[in-house]
Amino acid sequence: MTQDQVLQVFRDTGALLEGHFVLRSGLHSPQFFQCALALQQMPIVEKLGAALAAQVKPLGVTTVIAPAMGGLVIGQEVARQLGVRFIFVEKEEGKLVLRRGFKIAPGESILVVEDVVTQGGRAKETIDIVRGNGGVVLGLAMVVDRSNATVNLDVPAFSLLRLKVETFAPDKLPPDLAATPAVKPGSK
Repeated sequence: MTQDQVLQVFRDTGALLEGHFVLRSGLHSPQFFQCALALQQMPIVEKLGAALAAQVKPLGVTTVIAPAMGGLVIGQEVARQLGVRFIFVEKEEGKLVLRRGFKIAPGESILVVEDVVTQGGRAKETIDIVRGNGGVVLGLAMVVDRSNATVNLDVPAFSLLRLKVETFAPDKLPPDLAATPAVKPGSK
């Protein structure tokens, strides 16, 4: 899929929101990618998952891991497309952890999959969990990279859509954004 085709999916599904948003990182933005709106349609999940899987197939991963909630749907589909195991990390007392009996074998080749990356906090937490359990992270795959190419997690990164989306610290909002009430549509 081309970047334009992926962007059109977000527009067609209403998953690209315009307004004043507070991101999970605490930054503010005039745009928000609500991937859940796009990923509620299984044909779209299958299409996006296939496109990501095609990019990462040469890595030869044996397991895909995703942070809950955002990465669950697309992570599972990428794993299905690759024919490999899928596991996830989830929050416990405000921190991502490996639960539910999931194990990572020493040296296991793992791909981290996320829906949207802005500052890469959840991706980094997931990478740290994999490495802390002896796994080897071969890459990070995401549907949308909105980091402005500033996130470097020391692993190869793959995305379907790279966008330069403006973000602002809460105390450095431009006047037009400051005049619009902020909403936090993502997960908390």
